Amino acid sequence: MPEIKHSFTRQRKYMFFLLSFFVLGWGFTSYQSIFLGLILGTALSFFNLWLIVRKTIQFGKAVENGEKVRSLGTVSRMASAAFAVIIALEYPEHFHLISVVLGLMTSYIVIMIDFFLQSFHIRRKREER
Repeated sequence: MPEIKHSFTRQRKYMFFLLSFFVLGWGFTSYQSIFLGLILGTALSFFNLWLIVRKTIQFGKAVENGEKVRSLGTVSRMASAAFAVIIALEYPEHFHLISVVLGLMTSYIVIMIDFFLQSFHIRRKREER
């Protein structure tokens, strides 16, 4: 399981970078509702990323020990996404709904970009040998 922990460490850095960028956008532009929606969606997306990593590690340990395997937390991740949408619908003057939804997808985009960067890095190291 060290690979997933290393991946999460890299992805956490990317997520914090994006969140800091969104906070700067919220503070220094006139598109405050859009950036606030991105902040809300990305924060909950980051929570979902942390949750899936934690559940995956627990899943791996359960399989190694031959224990009964539980869920990977799909319901709780969906509930947090629904929570973000409810907040955006309740306070449309503060949160842009489409930005919240885009923010919720941020962790998946970060995972894909991280995968491609790592694949490229590994391929380049193989070619150097």
